[in-house]
Amino acid sequence: MRITSKGQVTIPLAIRNAAGLLPNTDVEFVYEKGEVLLRPAKRESRAIFEAALKNARAVPLTKAFQGKSADEIMEFLRGE
Repeated sequence: MRITSKGQVTIPLAIRNAAGLLPNTDVEFVYEKGEVLLRPAKRESRAIFEAALKNARAVPLTKAFQGKSADEIMEFLRGE
């Protein structure tokens, strides 16, 4: 396997599967004890997203908005 002139390399499928590296996974490279390691990135934004998702309220999109105007729906979604 070679690194391209742009610094790119293809991670073999078996390794991606074993490591759980799905498409669009953020990764980081770390240099430790003379070795280069590739691992899923630990990002603060992931924690922020998960907290926002946990605190999000469910919004029924079918019957709750039936017969409502766009302004009424936006008022409901934005809250007071």
